[in-house]
Amino acid sequence: MLRDRDGADVERVEDALVDGDVAYQRGTAQAALRHRDFRIVYLGTFASNIGTWMQNVILGAYALKLTGSAGFVGLVYFCQLGPLLFLSTTGGLLADTVDRRKLLVWSQVVQLALSLGLAALALAERPPPAAVAAVVFAIGVVNALGAPALSAILPTLVPREDLTGAVALGSVQMNLSRVIGPAIGAALYARLDAAPVFAVNALTYVFAVVGLTRASYPRRTDAVVDARGLRRLLSGVGIVRRDPLLSQLLVTLFSFSFFSLAFVGLMPVIAQDLFGMDPKGDPYGVLYACFGLGAALGATTVGTVLANRSKVRLIRPGFVAFAAVLGWFVALDRPGPAYAVGAVLGYAYFIVITSMSTVLQQHLRDDERGRVMALWIMGFGGTVPVGVLVGGWVEEHTAATIRHVALAGCAWALVLAAWSGAARLRRKGATDG
Repeated sequence: MLRDRDGADVERVEDALVDGDVAYQRGTAQAALRHRDFRIVYLGTFASNIGTWMQNVILGAYALKLTGSAGFVGLVYFCQLGPLLFLSTTGGLLADTVDRRKLLVWSQVVQLALSLGLAALALAERPPPAAVAAVVFAIGVVNALGAPALSAILPTLVPREDLTGAVALGSVQMNLSRVIGPAIGAALYARLDAAPVFAVNALTYVFAVVGLTRASYPRRTDAVVDARGLRRLLSGVGIVRRDPLLSQLLVTLFSFSFFSLAFVGLMPVIAQDLFGMDPKGDPYGVLYACFGLGAALGATTVGTVLANRSKVRLIRPGFVAFAAVLGWFVALDRPGPAYAVGAVLGYAYFIVITSMSTVLQQHLRDDERGRVMALWIMGFGGTVPVGVLVGGWVEEHTAATIRHVALAGCAWALVLAAWSGAARLRRKGATDG
C-alpha cells in the first residue's frame, strides 16, 4: 500500500469512502473539519464565542450609555482584555504543565458564573460603573488563564498537514462569531437592555464545556521547565528570544496591536462621532457585524483559496491593504459606505493575522506551544486594550480626534509592511509549507 509522508493513507481512504470519493486538498479548512475531535471542540467553542461577542459588542455601547465617556469605554475594554497582557504567560505555563482539560473546563465554568453576576448587576437602574468594570475584569482574568490552553490543543486535533486549515478555521470562528454575536446581541440590547444579553452569554459556555469534555486530545505534554520563580513564568519569553522568526512575529504583532488596532475597541466612538450612529441601535450592530463578516471571509480565504499559497508572502501586502482601507474607513462621514468599507477592513485585517498565526504555528514544537501561544494571545488580545485605553485618553484629553488616532495606526501598519518582507522572514526560519 502506498503511504504519504505522514502515513495518512488509511485516513484518506476512510474520508474518501465517507464522502463519496470526492477529492479534497490537505491543509484546507475542509480537510480539518473531517477530524471528529476537531469538529467537537470547534463547534462547542464556536457557540460559546457567539455568546462572548454578544457580550463584547454590547459592553462598549453599555459603558457609553452608562457614563457618556469615551475614556470609560476604553477602561471597560481594557478590563475585558487587559488581563491577557499580564496573565497570559501564567496561562501558557499552565497549558504546558497541567491537565489541559481540567484547566479549560474550570475556566469556562467560572466565566459562566461571572457572566451571570454581570447580568444581575446590569438589572440595577444605575449600577456603579466601578462594579461593572470589576466584574468585567474578573472575567478577563479567568479568560487569560484558560485561553493559551485552548490555542495549544487546537493544532493537536488534526494531523500536521491539515494545520493550515485548522488555524484558518480558528480565525473564521473568532470572526464569524463577531457577525452572529453582535447581530443577536444588538437586537436583544435594543429591545430588552443589557442584562438578558449577559445572561444568554453565560449559558453559551455550556456548549464549550460539552465539547471540551467529549473530545479526545493530549491532556499533558512532555514539557520540562527546570527554571523556578519568575524565570519559570517567563520561560516562553526565553523560547522566543532564542528564535529569530518567533521574535520577529511577536514584535510585529505587539506593535501592530498597540498602534493600529485601537479602532476595534473604539468602534462605538467611531460610529457615533464619524457616522452619526447610536451605539445602542441596530445600525451599529450591523456595522460591527459587517466588520466581523469581512474578517471571517479573510480567514476563510487563507484556509481555502489561498490554502496552498505561501503565507509568508501574504503578510506584507496584507499590511499595505489594511493601512489603505483603515484610512478609507475613517475618512467617511456617513453610515452608508461604512458598512461595505468596514467589511473590507475586516478582510484585510485577518488576511494578515491568519497568515502570521499560520507561520507561527507551523514553526512551533508541541511542548513549547502553550507558552509561545500565550505570548501570541498577549500580543493579539492583551495589547489591543492598552492601545484602546491610550487612544480613548488621547481622543478625550487632547486636540486629536478619533480619526487622528486611526490614521496613526495606518502609518504604523505601513512601517510593518516594510519590515515584513518574505525574504526577511525566510532568512529567520519561516517556511512556505
